[in-house]
Amino acid sequence: QVQLVESGGGLVQAGGSLRLSCAASGRTFSTYVMGWFRQAPGKEREFVATITRSGGSTYYADSVKDRFTISRDNAKNTVYLKMNSLKPEDTAVYYCAASSLARVQSRGSAYNYWGQGTQVTVSS
Repeated sequence: QVQLVESGGGLVQAGGSLRLSCAASGRTFSTYVMGWFRQAPGKEREFVATITRSGGSTYYADSVKDRFTISRDNAKNTVYLKMNSLKPEDTAVYYCAASSLARVQSRGSAYNYWGQGTQVTVSS
């Protein structure tokens, strides 16, 4: 069982930056592939980024590639999402998730555990 708690969301102007954090409970954090997803009002949840267990490989949605960076610190049981050059269309609730599968995953259904989400609002 893994519990995930996101933090770091807020209101930022377009072009600004935010760093989201997701703290995980338990001793097995390093055995999970971690991912970030987001859901804007009236839209379906969408994949943002994912990272392997060791942190050695990452994968991004095209919409955030070259602007967002996912990373993890297994010693701190935490995964991060650094968001630069934010746009109004990045406004959403951001969720972190943990998958017990071996490879990075972009499908939400591949993730076993989810956080409660943190709101990111980008003003124009």
